[in-house]
Amino acid sequence: MRKISAAATVQHGVSAGALALALFLPGVALAQTEPTPRAPATEDTGQDIVVTGFRQSLQAALNVKKNSVAAVDSIVAEDIAKFPDQNLAESLQRIPGISIQRDGGEGRAITVRGLGAQFTRVRVNGMETVATSTDGASANRDRAFDFNVFASELFSSLVVHKTAEASLDEGSLGAVVDLNTGNPLGGKKAGFSGALSMQGSYNDLAKTVGPRVAGLLSWRNEAGTFGASVSAAYSKVNTLELGNNTTRWAQAQFDSVNGTPCYYNTTGTGAAQAFTTPAANSGGVYRQSAACDKAAQAFHPRIPRYGVIKHDRERLGITASVQFAPTDQTKISIDGLYSKFKETREEQWLEVLARSNERSIDLVNPVYDANNNIVSATLNDAYNRNEHYLRKSSTEFYQIGGTWDQDVSDKFRFTLLGGLSKSDANIPVETTILLDNKAAQGFTYDYTNMSSPTLTYGSSVTDPSAYQLSEIRDRPSDTVNKFRTVQLRTEWDVAEGFQVKAGGVYRKFTFDTVGFTRDTVVCGNGGKDLVLGTLTCSPTSAIAPGSVYGFPVTAALTDLVNLGSAGQSAGTTSQYVVANIPAAAALTNLYSRALNPDAGNTRSVSEEVKGGYLEFDAKGELFGLRYAFNAGVRYVKTNQVSTGIINSATLTVKRDYDDWLPALNLAFYPTENIIVRGAVAKVMTRPTLGNLTPGGSADGNNYKITNGNPFLDPFRATAYDLAIEWYFAPQSIASIAVFKKSIDSFPVSNSVTQTLAEAGLTRDVLLPSSAGYIKNDPNQLYTVSNTINGTGASLKGIELSVQAPFKFLPGFLKNFGGIANATFIDSTAGYGVVGPSTLVCATQFTCKLVAPSAVQRTSTLFGLSKKAFNGTLYYEDAKFSARGSISYRGPYVDQNSGTGNVFEGYAATTNFDASVRYRLTKWLEVSVEGTNLTDTYRYRYTDLDANRNYENNHFGRTILFGARVKM
Repeated sequence: MRKISAAATVQHGVSAGALALALFLPGVALAQTEPTPRAPATEDTGQDIVVTGFRQSLQAALNVKKNSVAAVDSIVAEDIAKFPDQNLAESLQRIPGISIQRDGGEGRAITVRGLGAQFTRVRVNGMETVATSTDGASANRDRAFDFNVFASELFSSLVVHKTAEASLDEGSLGAVVDLNTGNPLGGKKAGFSGALSMQGSYNDLAKTVGPRVAGLLSWRNEAGTFGASVSAAYSKVNTLELGNNTTRWAQAQFDSVNGTPCYYNTTGTGAAQAFTTPAANSGGVYRQSAACDKAAQAFHPRIPRYGVIKHDRERLGITASVQFAPTDQTKISIDGLYSKFKETREEQWLEVLARSNERSIDLVNPVYDANNNIVSATLNDAYNRNEHYLRKSSTEFYQIGGTWDQDVSDKFRFTLLGGLSKSDANIPVETTILLDNKAAQGFTYDYTNMSSPTLTYGSSVTDPSAYQLSEIRDRPSDTVNKFRTVQLRTEWDVAEGFQVKAGGVYRKFTFDTVGFTRDTVVCGNGGKDLVLGTLTCSPTSAIAPGSVYGFPVTAALTDLVNLGSAGQSAGTTSQYVVANIPAAAALTNLYSRALNPDAGNTRSVSEEVKGGYLEFDAKGELFGLRYAFNAGVRYVKTNQVSTGIINSATLTVKRDYDDWLPALNLAFYPTENIIVRGAVAKVMTRPTLGNLTPGGSADGNNYKITNGNPFLDPFRATAYDLAIEWYFAPQSIASIAVFKKSIDSFPVSNSVTQTLAEAGLTRDVLLPSSAGYIKNDPNQLYTVSNTINGTGASLKGIELSVQAPFKFLPGFLKNFGGIANATFIDSTAGYGVVGPSTLVCATQFTCKLVAPSAVQRTSTLFGLSKKAFNGTLYYEDAKFSARGSISYRGPYVDQNSGTGNVFEGYAATTNFDASVRYRLTKWLEVSVEGTNLTDTYRYRYTDLDANRNYENNHFGRTILFGARVKM
């Protein structure tokens, strides 16, 4: 009888019945994986215990964990299909040590044991790949895998490898995640089988219902030598995101503070120079005073605003598999996966553009808190802006792969695997139309409650005639990732309990992203002939009420927006107009304008990897104690080519490096139900794609310049793991795992402050709509950052997990069960940060805010939550099942910030999901499921010490209702 290799088992599913379970078949039993040193626990066959459905899937997942020498966690199809999860990320968060990051209320990226998405490698049917979608700003342009591209129904199992093995693909400091589709030869019976699920998805903020449909059709011949399957999933959902945003806080010098002018005209020069009349709104020189100096050095919100964000998402996924096993020694599989994820994101904001316009603003009644924030004030001559943003994006992913499993003899076998994948994240439209009232009066803000500020507008924000159409933007882009893979894996049973594995790999990865802009400021000529072009009006002239700087706005050019329930405080202005994008685009001929290359978002990286591994697997007894281990080494050589644009010139840099990656996994079995595991390995993750560019990007609004470094070393670390697992009953486990990662090579940001000229750049590197381009101040300082090879970082943590049915309870209570896990992590890493500016005055006439030089600041690794908890309480009998799941993720630092803020990140979040199902017949089941039932707000802060509001928003509850049919 043919022995399927461990590699093939992982690729084609972790259980023989997995595909039959892939789409919501609640009663199908699972076969065991290949034998391992640990004998599986015997199932309880008592008449009052249900071991099908969800409980059976839990047991199958425990079998995968128990039968592995390395540290592995998994979810099988029943588990995925019956959690109320919108995509794979939300399924994965149930696993100990995994947290997720949400986008638009939906899980998108994962963090494993405190290490962010860029440190996790993902394989689909055994081949590494990358799938990219879009977030709040742009396409994912990194190595992170966007799990929201795929529906969870398409996969038969998810397997998370938390420790490294020589035979496991390299590239991960966090984990390797295997996503496995169908296994048609694993079905229980010959002939056709299938399933169909139809649901409606209702979001209580958007108040819309969208379809969610999935189906499976599989066939296997009587002899079990040929099988084929196809599955598909389609969903369309509209959701709302409501809340507030500041786009960080900043320091600046105002026109006046509480009636005290901060700028004056002068006469004379040198010692004879003297102040004369105040210079209102523009020009003049800054004059020191207690009121003006205090306001200048305090932080105020850059763009205080409330808004409505609409997410319209459409997801289609198709998988297909054909398997041929003409003999017990041969098996050939061809697997294909196609997914298309389309999203339209529309943002409608009412805001004040304080950023870079403080020179014209009169600050009245400022209130300061202990963190040097102006938490409330009134702004006159403010820059009232109504913003309408529209982005249409589409991610198209496909993968085709083939596997040949062959037993050459009873003792030697091989697996040959090859294929290719492509992910194309295209953004054909990314448009912003801005309506401005540049001399608005009486705007008042109050951030005493940072999460729920009060924003009140003294000028009309619903009257189109109060505004002018002053700026248009369009920034289309495209990001393509491709993988081509060939692998050979061999296994040789040298003797009883001793096996040698060896293999080789060739993999080519290419990353290409291009960006374009149509950004243009609209400038008028005294109202006589309004034209569209580059800056033809003076950006530094005083803006008085009634001055002309753009197109006049009429009712036909606008839409009326009602804010709705955005968590706003009483008194907040909640109705306003924004541009009607089709009408404004037609008026300005926006989409007919020439596309200009965006150098900062045009770059590519190509990596060619060649390598191999040698691994020894053994099992036996030592002094009466059973053990199993694998030990080996993996070698990889990486040839890298990076291309970017510097001052309009294309530059390409080539380099190569190699890595030797030894790994050891050891398991002891003190009793039949206890396993003690240990592991140590050298691991690596290749540098972040955006940091490899031999060029950079310039941000004229945040005054930041970011340069790449194509000579960055990979992240390299030594990983240590120790775990104890107690399988004390069927479907039950109690475990504790401790882990540590000593990161030897950790690229860090290095920053200085320079003018554009000092950085060797000109104004042309900035977008023409940015504040830096418009002001054209040669003395403006920019934070210039690049990434260098740092000294390292450390991470350590502990995972606790328990899972059990409550069969010890009397009566129907024994049908309950629970799952709970907790992760506690700590880490240290050094980052170069630039903190608050100080007001420096050479004389009383020459005062300016000066940013300090960068300093090293210790924090946790980005994306790391120190605490995370997951818990599920379930009930299941022959007809009825119900589950409630709670997920907590602690606060975490996400990235370096800007404008004098030190780091930014997210507050803690708690999400509650639930599911209720009832089986009407053996072939029909109805269900009601809910996600985010507590409608949790997501609070993002800027500056770790001051906790200033960056954004606070919520996404509403999503209810799914429908039926599942087994054919």
